[in-house]
Amino acid sequence: MAHNDECSFYDKKRQLNLHSREGKAKFLKHICALSNSNPTNNSYIVVGVEDNDNEIVGDDFFDDSRIQNLVNAFLENPPKIQYENVPFPDLPKDKVIGLVTIKANNKTSYFKKGIHTILNNTIFVRIGSNSVPFEGKVPRNYQNAETVIGIENNSRNSIGYTLDGVIDFMNFRHKDLSSKYKVFKELFVICWAGIPKKVREKTYFSRVDIELINEQVKLFYSAQDDVAIDFDENSFTITEFVPLGLNDKTSYYPLEEVNIRFFENGYYKIERKMLFEPPAFNRKMLFHIYNSNLSLIKKLQNKIILSERELKDLENLPSTLMICYLNGFEDAKQKLIDSKLLLKPFSMTYLSFKEALRVLRKMKYDK
Repeated sequence: MAHNDECSFYDKKRQLNLHSREGKAKFLKHICALSNSNPTNNSYIVVGVEDNDNEIVGDDFFDDSRIQNLVNAFLENPPKIQYENVPFPDLPKDKVIGLVTIKANNKTSYFKKGIHTILNNTIFVRIGSNSVPFEGKVPRNYQNAETVIGIENNSRNSIGYTLDGVIDFMNFRHKDLSSKYKVFKELFVICWAGIPKKVREKTYFSRVDIELINEQVKLFYSAQDDVAIDFDENSFTITEFVPLGLNDKTSYYPLEEVNIRFFENGYYKIERKMLFEPPAFNRKMLFHIYNSNLSLIKKLQNKIILSERELKDLENLPSTLMICYLNGFEDAKQKLIDSKLLLKPFSMTYLSFKEALRVLRKMKYDK
């Protein structure tokens, strides 16, 4: 699909931007239009593809399962949404293609409340490759079903793909890490790799990569967070921890539990549970630290060269501002978001920035 032009059942995006109201509005507009124009077949958005030449460039791993909550919050008669991270051999290991599947929906979707420039009660439909507002009775397109079914059938997996995927994961992509695999119900294969480490009698894995091979779906990727893995004959459980501290990151807080349960009939179910309880700190101490971080941001804005100590503090700025926000400093989150372009030149700090926003986004949609 990525190598073809957009059409009435397919849209492509260079990346998703769900941090701003404008980005959310654009995404929801396409969801609404694709759902209304495809009442009997799935429709798709592929993320990580250049608009002008269809080059597959990939995007960051996006693990926000609560994307359905966003759709439900703004659309009446919302379609069911599935977001999958699909690894490609030629992409860097931290980049994937995002596949948004919009399930067939016989009811007309429309905005039940406005967002950005979109007014409530607005209906969108798909005309060719464009998502456009529409008034009156929505035209229903029943001609895409056969084409989409053909594409889906051609993309189904085989034992060859599965074996190639396992060998590639174990022997090539992660030959420098401790890699393992587990077969469930003689149908599904999960591979995982990471660096094991023991902290306070508990084993965590860092630089974790977990993939459900025969579904070609990447379940988890994080360069910073730490993960505990448990499994039995029927299920595989990933518990994600966030290392948070004001001066170090040796205190681990459980963020989310993902449980994949496999059944005899070839069906599997993924359930997620938010576990995060933010750490509480002394408010006077936080006030001092918060102001110090704002001072760092101001120096970056004024292009003042930072000292070695300030560069070290800058690495902790995203997680520190997140802690401040979780302890009642309401402006801290927006200050962090506004500092994106200032932090981008500092690779480790920018990685921490993306991780902090990921945690905050999970917490927001979990509500």
